[in-house]
Amino acid sequence: MTTSTTTTKGDAPFLLTKRRIWIIFGALISGMLLSSLDQTIVSTAMPTIVGELGGVEHQAWITTAYLLATTIVMPIYGKFGDVLGRRNLFLAAIAIFTLASIGCAFADDFWMFVVFRAIQGLGGGGLMILSQAIIADIVPASERGKYLGPLGAVFGLSAIGGPLLGGFFVDHLTWQWAFYINIPVGVAAFVIAWMALTLPSKKATKRIDVLGVVLLSAATTCLIFFTEFGGQADHGWGAGETWVWGAGVLVAVGLFVVVESRAEDPIIPLSFFRNKVFVLATGIGFVLGIGMFSAIAFVPTFLQMSSGASAAVSGLLLVPMMVGLIGTSILSGNLISKTGRYRVFPIVGTILTGIAMLLFTTLTADTPLWLICVFLFVFGAGLGLIMQVVVLVVQNSVDAANVGTATSTNNYFREVGAALGVAVFGAMFTSRLTENLTTVFRDAGASAGDAASATATLDPATLNQLPEAIRRLVVEAYADSLAPVFLYLVPFIAVALVLAIFLPQIALSDVAGMVARGEAVSGAEADELEAAARGRATSVASESATAGAVASGAPVAPPARDEPDARSTPDSGSGANR
Repeated sequence: MTTSTTTTKGDAPFLLTKRRIWIIFGALISGMLLSSLDQTIVSTAMPTIVGELGGVEHQAWITTAYLLATTIVMPIYGKFGDVLGRRNLFLAAIAIFTLASIGCAFADDFWMFVVFRAIQGLGGGGLMILSQAIIADIVPASERGKYLGPLGAVFGLSAIGGPLLGGFFVDHLTWQWAFYINIPVGVAAFVIAWMALTLPSKKATKRIDVLGVVLLSAATTCLIFFTEFGGQADHGWGAGETWVWGAGVLVAVGLFVVVESRAEDPIIPLSFFRNKVFVLATGIGFVLGIGMFSAIAFVPTFLQMSSGASAAVSGLLLVPMMVGLIGTSILSGNLISKTGRYRVFPIVGTILTGIAMLLFTTLTADTPLWLICVFLFVFGAGLGLIMQVVVLVVQNSVDAANVGTATSTNNYFREVGAALGVAVFGAMFTSRLTENLTTVFRDAGASAGDAASATATLDPATLNQLPEAIRRLVVEAYADSLAPVFLYLVPFIAVALVLAIFLPQIALSDVAGMVARGEAVSGAEADELEAAARGRATSVASESATAGAVASGAPVAPPARDEPDARSTPDSGSGANR
């Protein structure tokens, strides 16, 4: 099997006019919305889903299946998009995601639901990567910030709207509506993408790195299961089976490096890791993934327990974080487009994120809700200055032919960081919380068995029914368990800051990826060619109309002549002859 580097061109060049760029951008926004909204809706409906399908004890598989599938396909979509073209892959990702949503909605068995959830991940990973890569194809790096900002803001809006929609569906309809909603959104996104993404296709010229794909998938699978087993109470980091998966990671990665060094067209070129800008920017994404996703995973739990709110209502408490993220994401994107300078944003972003982590370490049962919202706003503002900027820097640091591969590699390492962070620090949080809650219930007079049972089944509704004194102790237990986790995350943010300080400032490219590869023309040349094409179309239409009139015997007006009419002859006193 082969891959591609040769573009199939039609008779006319592909024109990247401003109108076409914004139409394509609309298709990308719809695809990103489809993927990001689903994740937050499902998180709210999860308890109801596993309760009805009978899989409470295996609930983690729903998240694991989606995360594993998404992470595995990221590099594949990135590489294949570079060598085979992105349009058909983007349409396939939308179709896979939408069809899998139908399967999830109609699943009547827990493991059937898990399978369709994994298939959703196969589509969702493509939507994320291809959207970012297509922007790099059609917009030069010097202008890309103002487009990447809104793409990042889509995640913020989804994080707010998703829990609210999920809560509404569970409370007033059924959990299946969390997936029914994807059907009209998916169909609309597919139609928009089909009509708007008129991107050139490519021909195959190089052999696909099949062995590299297999080994990378094996390494990713082993890593996900290593983190999942390590974070589970019934396995843990001391279990032999956990470290079997860990050994699998090392073996698969070692073989992958050997294969990639010899592959004709590697799925992840090792030359990337000799690129200082790429390594530093990807390192920032990896370390940030550890801290960012850990905080996002743990803070909502504390908010639910401290406020006594439901999962849906507690989603509103994350609004300050999303306001900060959306605001700085759009602001930084526009400023980068205006000034061409990006280096300051990751530095300021990591400082703000580190400050937020330190503020989170002060959480107690007495911390007022408004102050927690301030902490969350600072945290979101820091993330908004980093996430999309790092993607832009990575894309700008590689050759235009590898922009999709670079984008997916950066996202891949961020997801790997997230998996490690959530598993390791989640295990620390859970272990400490279980110990603290058991102590609270035993001190209140419960037996060891009752204390363990109460700890395992505690939720916001149960908490609200406890005596005020016990409720306060439970909230203190949560705060006492969570605060140290953030303290442990601070060094990782410090590492990200060091990497950001050493990140070089290089000139942003003024040429879009497709233009650099000779697949399209843009700017004034594209506008002129489009105008010329419209002129030719008008001329052809006029000639066709004349021919039709002649054929029907209708009178035809004589063609306009170049010679002057009576009003412009010398005898008429025309100003042109004075």
